[in-house]
Amino acid sequence: MTSSVFSRAAALHDRLDRHWPVADALLRRLYGGTPGPDHWLDHWLGQVREAVTRAARNRPQALADLDTWRQAKPDWFQRPDQLGYCFYVDRFAGTLAGVRRRLDYLADLGVTYLHPLPLLAMQSGDNDGGFAVADYRSVEPRLGTAEDLRALAEDAHQAGMALCLDVVCNHTARDHAWAQAALAGDPTYRAYYHVLDSADEVAAYEATLGQVFPKTAPGNFTPEPSLARDGGGAWVWTTFYPYQWDLNYANPAVFLEMLEVLLHLANQGVDVFRLDSTPFLWKTPGTSCRGLPQTHWIVQAWRALLAIAAPGVLLKGEAIVDPDDVVSFFGRDEATGLPAANECHLAYNNGMMTALWLAQATGDANPAHALLDRLSGRPRQAAWITYVRCHDDIIWDALAALIPQETLHRVSAFYAGATAGSYALGAAFQADGGGAPSTNGMAASLVGLRPEGRPGEADTDAALARLLQLYQVTLALDGLPVLYMGDEIALTNAPLSGLPNGEGRWLHRPHMDWDQAAGRDDGATAAGAFHTALHQLIRVRASLPALHGAEPAQPLAGLPAGVLGFRRVGFRPLLCLANLTGETVTVALPTGSAGRDVVVEKDVDPAAVPLAAWQARWIEVRS
Repeated sequence: MTSSVFSRAAALHDRLDRHWPVADALLRRLYGGTPGPDHWLDHWLGQVREAVTRAARNRPQALADLDTWRQAKPDWFQRPDQLGYCFYVDRFAGTLAGVRRRLDYLADLGVTYLHPLPLLAMQSGDNDGGFAVADYRSVEPRLGTAEDLRALAEDAHQAGMALCLDVVCNHTARDHAWAQAALAGDPTYRAYYHVLDSADEVAAYEATLGQVFPKTAPGNFTPEPSLARDGGGAWVWTTFYPYQWDLNYANPAVFLEMLEVLLHLANQGVDVFRLDSTPFLWKTPGTSCRGLPQTHWIVQAWRALLAIAAPGVLLKGEAIVDPDDVVSFFGRDEATGLPAANECHLAYNNGMMTALWLAQATGDANPAHALLDRLSGRPRQAAWITYVRCHDDIIWDALAALIPQETLHRVSAFYAGATAGSYALGAAFQADGGGAPSTNGMAASLVGLRPEGRPGEADTDAALARLLQLYQVTLALDGLPVLYMGDEIALTNAPLSGLPNGEGRWLHRPHMDWDQAAGRDDGATAAGAFHTALHQLIRVRASLPALHGAEPAQPLAGLPAGVLGFRRVGFRPLLCLANLTGETVTVALPTGSAGRDVVVEKDVDPAAVPLAAWQARWIEVRS
């Protein structure tokens, strides 16, 4: 046995000793009450352990070396030089091979974290933008092959980028082989899904469930007569669209299947798994079926098992829920109830993203300040994903616990361009019950940029200032900031006439404009002016130790209502100040502080710091 083989074996043994007891306890808690033959649970746990051990032994050496590097630098994803970029493969570069050819463009921007949106084999026809997965082990043919995915991972690693991949863990497509076997009458695969046998059962569940798409896909169940038994009925659980069947994680076979998927993809070079629809994994009658304790145990078990097989891989929770509930997806210590880094390494800071848009519409920073306090309880070893826009709608009701419904409705109407004085070019989407309709639109359009706008025009300059402010604040928050495709060149909405199936979210899923990108150094265009300003912020951010993601942003007190301000601690603390109004304001720094604007590299008078309309400033303070 060579020394390297011996070393890998010893490291695996150590990881099993550390992490297997955690996984074993969680899985016994989840499945200990499941009926079955004698000793079935021990046998099944043996299968889980064997799957993880096999994946660890088969892990390519280059990935094992990357694991070792990341274990030695466990804060690698929190460092201020980290920057993400999120995109649809076909809209950005056509294919995975096309993405590989665009890596230099992304590297020049400063990208270190690559997130192509769903690219695994999709259901034919409607597929919810790829979130209806027909095969977890194959790539969508029009985008490339499994070999193309491995090649992208290798090229990304060579360029210093981590690769994030969506794993839709809550549901499969109706086209998936498991669902098709269930439709063909196989009881084993019928049990992979939640199938109810009576309308009364459906009604009992619906009484406590919300709706994700109340207009385009109302309800949570879809009749499937082919699944009926003994002449009765059958309704399959479909939280999202009727062709997306919710998996039944109360069935241990489903947990093992999805674990095998994660292990397989990790060994293809995937570094981060975005666990889509994380809160919905476990269903219990009489509850909302969102964020139940068993859901957290499932994700914690995945984390412990991946820590054995692929310890450099991260889990990212996609949980668009109440801010207090989002923090729970990082993990908690059951004995103390305090935050603990035992679940997701990353989670979306949807609350602050939404609060920033609300703040620009209302000119009121107080809700954002309050939210910073509520979100400060995450573990220091975990990080937020901070962002301005993404592929989904802005869900105003995610702030319903903090903001009155009247305000949320007013902001929704503002971004739909339906109120007096609105500059926004977005569109209302839908809402559950009497909630505020969510908002669709690219960031540049929501801040009022028109495609024909050019710098020097008052409306264009104001729109670009608002967009830059959103990104300057987001880049200063604690976490890993992720740009949405095209935002770096102020790309505006897709044409209304070209939205697939009339689905409103495609308004903010345009094709990348590579002609605009080619002119990104031309300051006479909106694209060039914005790219230059954003690129400078990215470079400055990478040099500021205070913007490391471990410590939370601390809201500043005593500011005018229209000014957002927070402190990032470090050897040289940094203040971020943002004027959310269209008028110039002047603020004083905290008593005893002297400061320097690190973007323009000039000292400021701590007693009177001017902020132009829609301006943000990063000020390094010296006491």
